[in-house]
Amino acid sequence: MVRSELVALLAKENPELSAQEIEKIVDLFFEAVVDQLAAGGRVELRGFGAFSTRLHEARTGRNPRSGAAVPVPAKRSVHFKPGKAMRERLIAAAAGTTKAAPSPAAASSTASAEARAA
Repeated sequence: MVRSELVALLAKENPELSAQEIEKIVDLFFEAVVDQLAAGGRVELRGFGAFSTRLHEARTGRNPRSGAAVPVPAKRSVHFKPGKAMRERLIAAAAGTTKAAPSPAAASSTASAEARAA
């Protein structure tokens, strides 16, 4: 899905808002996420996941053609960790089921509750 498809989907789901208003909201959302990450912060969207940055230290690399040592500067990259709800939906989708399977903790608490009732 690309940004324009997201805007079109949100416009369809929210007919009271114009496509231009939704595009502005989407732009502001992405800008806020990027600003927070650029400042070294973390962005957590419950049920979806968390974005953070990771520092990659400066190192010496190699030019693949000449074999010469090349300095590679330090840089930050974005890291995404999916939330529990997303992980469960992806696992269920990979298994071919339509409903997300309960988490192992939920399954064990259900089993222990059934054992106590028996």
